[in-house]
Amino acid sequence: MHRVEIAALLPITITTLTALAVMIGIAIKRSHTQAFIGTVVGLAIAFASVILAGGVPRQVTPLLMIDHYASIFMGLIIVSAAGSALLAYRYFELRDTQPEEFYLLLLLATVGAEILACSAHFASFFLGLEILSISLYAMIGYLKERRHPLEAAIKYLILAAASSAFLLFGMALVYADSGTMEFARITRAETDTWYPLMTTLGTTLIFTGVAFKLALVPFHLWTPDVYEGAPAPVTAFIATVSKAAVFAVLLRYYNSSAGEHAFFVILSVIAVASILVGNLLALRQTNVKRILAYSSISHLGYVLIALLAGRDTGNQAVVFYLIAYSMTILAAFATVTALSGAGRDADEIDDYGGLFWRRPLIGSIFTIALLSLAGMPATAGFIGKFYLIAAGAATEQWLLIFVLIVGSAIGLFYYLRIIEAMFSAAQPVAPVLRPISVAEGAVLVTLAVIVLWVGIYPQPILAVLARR
Repeated sequence: MHRVEIAALLPITITTLTALAVMIGIAIKRSHTQAFIGTVVGLAIAFASVILAGGVPRQVTPLLMIDHYASIFMGLIIVSAAGSALLAYRYFELRDTQPEEFYLLLLLATVGAEILACSAHFASFFLGLEILSISLYAMIGYLKERRHPLEAAIKYLILAAASSAFLLFGMALVYADSGTMEFARITRAETDTWYPLMTTLGTTLIFTGVAFKLALVPFHLWTPDVYEGAPAPVTAFIATVSKAAVFAVLLRYYNSSAGEHAFFVILSVIAVASILVGNLLALRQTNVKRILAYSSISHLGYVLIALLAGRDTGNQAVVFYLIAYSMTILAAFATVTALSGAGRDADEIDDYGGLFWRRPLIGSIFTIALLSLAGMPATAGFIGKFYLIAAGAATEQWLLIFVLIVGSAIGLFYYLRIIEAMFSAAQPVAPVLRPISVAEGAVLVTLAVIVLWVGIYPQPILAVLARR
């Protein structure tokens, strides 16, 4: 392997070595602080190495393509994983459990997500997805003494196994017809055979499996239960790292496999259904985690609009929106984590009654996150939706743009319900709030600054996305 290929693989290599170091450290001496510090330091070094992985696209064996977009996605994945780790330290300190292995699972899941971001072959696609998914099973059910996390883990296990079956069968059909598992070579095979029946069926099954992982309608039923039952830092990880990684490989596969013509209508229907169903079902919820779960379904529907637009404009809009959404939803779940006590997570709207008056800083940060999710001006969410609309308009997807606007209007209602509770002077059954840790405070403030900075001055990120 050439030196440039080794440099390209540095983020994945460093994250893997960090997982090994944490595992060995746990075997020698159990220490929550040691495992936490090792994880955060390793992820920081991995993020620094992402710069070396950028630049000219490099094909590292037939399995991985380390290009500009892969580097951006790996950076986003590592930052989100580090944020989840910072949130997890105090969360698990308050609970009667041995938390060291949690960081090992988080690192392994991050490795799987990084592999997905670079995948250019069905083998690496499936390998990365399974490393991510198997780690998530254990992370969701990590608080094994409690019923809700175990229930959520079992539901995710069953449905994730079903989605993997769809993916494997779809990959087998595509391989049987095209004779290759490389995304780029599948394009040439499809061009030669005019997109034959087996490849069409196989690609349909692949998109079905991916839709399960992204919780797109009608494959979304697991999402609210898993978001509600999982520990708050794990929910933050699922909403950011997992979604970004799966969408990264979907973006590469969709752009390289000439599927846009055969599947444009199907994906358009899925986008419309995800936006409307996600927003409408969120209206009926009183649990903040479930509201954010249904909200995530609609947001992934929004991103599909830019995916369907294709071209450079659409691809840049996809990546920009995923960056804005990941930072925003991480800020929202950071608030939930910071307010959660030892007994249960702060996941009911009543838990936030009068929050702004009791904790002005946390209330302000949560308000910023919710307004960004709603797409209000001066936030990252507003700029993200602007570029989604611009990408859709460039390809005249007027129906999808109309649905996006309607969905955003519906979503504003349930975000304002939470904000109204926070600013309410009445404080019904408001719990006693524990002091937040330095790590939680740092994550909250940093994310709030990023959300506002991107919403006011997005040019630096846009400049990075425009590079080749």
